[in-house]
Amino acid sequence: MLSKKVKPKAKAAATTIASTYSERYFAQDVPKHEMPENGMPSEAAGQIVRDELNLDGNPALNLAGFVTTWMEREAQQLVTENLARNFIDHDEYPQTEVIHEYCVNMLARLFNAPEEKTAIGTSTIGSSEAIMLGLMSAKWQWKKRRQAAGKPIDRPNIVMGAEVHTCWDKFARYFEVEPRIVPMARDRYAMTADEVEALLDENTICVGAVLGTTFTGQIDPVRELSEMLDAVHEKKGWDIPIHVDAASGGFITPFTEPDLEWDFRLPRVKSINVSGHKYGLVYPGLGWLIFRDESDLAADLVFKVNYLGGEMDTYTLNFSRGGSTVLAQYYNLIRLGKSGYRQIMTNIMENARWLAKLLSDSGRFEMLNSGEQMPVIVFRLKDGAAFSVYDVSHKLRERGWIVPAYTMPPNAEDVAVLRVVVKENFSRDMAEMLAADVEEACVVLEAGHDGGRAVGAGAAVAPATVASMVGKKHRHGVC
Repeated sequence: MLSKKVKPKAKAAATTIASTYSERYFAQDVPKHEMPENGMPSEAAGQIVRDELNLDGNPALNLAGFVTTWMEREAQQLVTENLARNFIDHDEYPQTEVIHEYCVNMLARLFNAPEEKTAIGTSTIGSSEAIMLGLMSAKWQWKKRRQAAGKPIDRPNIVMGAEVHTCWDKFARYFEVEPRIVPMARDRYAMTADEVEALLDENTICVGAVLGTTFTGQIDPVRELSEMLDAVHEKKGWDIPIHVDAASGGFITPFTEPDLEWDFRLPRVKSINVSGHKYGLVYPGLGWLIFRDESDLAADLVFKVNYLGGEMDTYTLNFSRGGSTVLAQYYNLIRLGKSGYRQIMTNIMENARWLAKLLSDSGRFEMLNSGEQMPVIVFRLKDGAAFSVYDVSHKLRERGWIVPAYTMPPNAEDVAVLRVVVKENFSRDMAEMLAADVEEACVVLEAGHDGGRAVGAGAAVAPATVASMVGKKHRHGVC
């Protein structure tokens, strides 16, 4: 067979297979402080963001925060599937509101709300919002009582310990309430009922008690506070409620110390907040606020909204927010049940105490909290150490561990400590690795060669924070 030469077809445009990093966007400056005129491919933008995040800490080694850093695959999938669900749109997502109601009911009963009462509650972005809402209702209730009695309402105050989260101070400043602070002492890191009583008067809107303090993980004596306030009410007529900040302990104590009375079993406790995104085992941000009875929520603060469809009640400091974390909370509540939470919290406490024992046995540290009631380990260097807790924190960061060092509030400012928050994904093996790395850090610091950083008495000062959380002005704007 004979074949003739034929004219070839026009060539198609050449297709180049190249990696993301070979694209021109990785040879140019990355936009930082001014929005670029033109965009870039999605894979390039995604890779640039991931490259930036490589400098972040590893969430699994973040022992500074209380917030959940691990959830089951099914829970993660549930969250991802519902990222577009706006929780506030109850008319559009009515079943999400129903699931929210399920969670409020379960938590109210977990906190022993009396069945003859009508407990009421709401989800929030976190416990900071929940605390502000709870205290705002207490202020409103105090104001109504004062007005009904024809008394002035211009000098409200709130009594709380120095160990409270910063959101309590924010509430006092933002909502113009005088904060009356029970200071710490060098050998006492929670407040006492006698100290609280000395600060009370007829203008006290509320006493704040903490179930798992931020600084040391200790528990305020809620029952003693309740009994003292009952006696004050009987003697002086001051009807002062308690708000319990159970951000950390609200999902722990009911399972590890069920007989401890800190919740609605005490009639003086009118409201409780808890963080779903802490030991509720949900990713951030999710908090809960539960009132003992609907009469404890000032009705004037509840707004009715109808412009999303049907009329609904809302009691929040914000409006739109994701609904996926509420769904994730319900998943955990039915997935684990009481027995599952009990097992997890027991494991967490045991691992915390094991770490505390390892640190104590080293002979280097004085233990302020060894995980007695909360999975929070707080310890300080014994007197005479040639280096500081800040040096130890710095050295641990070289291994990836994020362990904060800080000083206590007044009047214990001279006490500098390290704190480890033990969470669900912190295993016995990790406790042993951390203890070994703490020992290695101390050995290196004792030897005086810590990679060029000064060691000794001069290193006892906390390193200055560069580019803090407050926005810093750059050439092209403010970030």
